[in-house]
Amino acid sequence: MNPQIIFHIDELKKWDLLLNNVNNLLLSYGELAMNVSIEILANSEAVKGYISSSNILNCSVIESLLQCGVKFVACNNALLGMNISKEQIFPFVNIVPAGIRELVDKQIDGYVYIKP
Repeated sequence: MNPQIIFHIDELKKWDLLLNNVNNLLLSYGELAMNVSIEILANSEAVKGYISSSNILNCSVIESLLQCGVKFVACNNALLGMNISKEQIFPFVNIVPAGIRELVDKQIDGYVYIKP
């Protein structure tokens, strides 16, 4: 069993909740956590959490999740809408053209959708 999960965040105030959910999920898998594929997709105002100078995200939690293979993704449409340049966001964030399309594609590929 190799679970595939996409977490969706579109509210800036929910970053802590989402990161706790991801961390708790990985902890629940114990030694099998490395077999879990997790992507966190931010769109709308939540992309502001990816601004490297914002201090919105807990860097130690992010580093831990990155070491577990969690992928962080931002919607390019949201970045454009918030006037955020690609140079302003963390380098580990992958940018997709449209967040909604990413959600559709991942679900077609069998990912479980979670939105805290």
